[in-house]
Amino acid sequence: MNDILFQNARLIDPVAQTDAPGAILVKDGKITAVLSEADAKGQTAAQVIDCGGLCLAPGIVDIGVKIGEPGERHKESYRSAGRAAAAGGVTTIVTSPDTAQAIDTPETLEFVARRAAQDARVNVLHMAALTKGRDGREMTEIGFLLDAGAVAFTDGSRVVTDTKVLSRAFTYARSLNALIVGHVQEPGLSKGAAVTSGKFASLRGLPGVSPMAERMGLDRDISLLEMTGARYHVDQITTARALPALERAKRNGLDITAGVSVHHLTLNEFDVADYRTFFKLTPPLRSEDDRMAIIDAVDSGLIDIICSMHTPQDEESKRLPFEEAASGAVGLETLLPAALRLYHSGQLTLPKLFRALSLNPARRMGLPCGRLMDGAPADLVLFDPDAPFLLDRSKLRSKSKNTPFDGARLQGTVAGTWVAGRRVDQE
Repeated sequence: MNDILFQNARLIDPVAQTDAPGAILVKDGKITAVLSEADAKGQTAAQVIDCGGLCLAPGIVDIGVKIGEPGERHKESYRSAGRAAAAGGVTTIVTSPDTAQAIDTPETLEFVARRAAQDARVNVLHMAALTKGRDGREMTEIGFLLDAGAVAFTDGSRVVTDTKVLSRAFTYARSLNALIVGHVQEPGLSKGAAVTSGKFASLRGLPGVSPMAERMGLDRDISLLEMTGARYHVDQITTARALPALERAKRNGLDITAGVSVHHLTLNEFDVADYRTFFKLTPPLRSEDDRMAIIDAVDSGLIDIICSMHTPQDEESKRLPFEEAASGAVGLETLLPAALRLYHSGQLTLPKLFRALSLNPARRMGLPCGRLMDGAPADLVLFDPDAPFLLDRSKLRSKSKNTPFDGARLQGTVAGTWVAGRRVDQE
């Protein structure tokens, strides 16, 4: 592979927390030098890319992406998801096992790994189910699934209600140093809920769930962490009431991290408005006070990761009454411009954004990417944070078009995406 010099760039470094002009030299798919603007003068390479003063940052590592294979390929395939990721500056996706046929055996995992290797333009890693069939009754063969390449274990949005089964899974995962990803909701309170409880839910006549359901689910799982010492990641923290428990768990030295979807950072419960089902998510959108508290938690580092929680749903499952409609939204292409709303509002700097979008998810998954430093993979995104555009969902690369940002005015366009030094965003 030829040498590549990215020059005249605005480097966003999530490790050093800097935003400064500079250049990057790439050889054989890896970063070999990060140069200041002065040191870049006189550098040569087989290929020179003038970044034109645009931002150059580590490619986004997106955790919890749902792909429709096996069983729901009409909603999203590895090919379409790879194209969407590349267009959105996402260089690594970590897929969830909540497919029509749960990814709960080494054979199923090996099948989807082959499909991803054949069709996806970006790096693809896979989580496996924590319990067989994601039914919460019997844990999967965690050791065999680790050997087959699983990077974490989760039942997705299904909460394991049998605490004894979950404690055994935590204990076994701890013995293998496996990461568990949990969805913290008290299942009894959450069952059948479509929105967050409160005045808005009452006015719309929609079944709601109290924010305390998230706190209760988190408290239970933290207790199991204290008992077992497992490695644990909360897929989404969306309420202010859950933050004190998370802070105490971290202060007490538990191996716990937390994420949040970009939708919960940039939207609130009022966006549901007149029963718009593209805004129906799991967990549901929260109050504006919750949203602001979660942004502060990302800024402080209490919440570690921002993800898309990409959940493709077809038109038939969304064009239903709000209560009956499927939950979830696509987000691979909109993750970066939606997250940049927080930058433009002055709530997060670009280095802090990429700490949560790239560095922290890479660290949690044990990956060498997500940083600008010598020896790191040349997984990079070049973007203009100020370029405005009007989102047209029909132009999304994903097979499903269920985005809450349809028709929204956004800022931030991707000018190029590279995986191991190879450009992947061009058709």
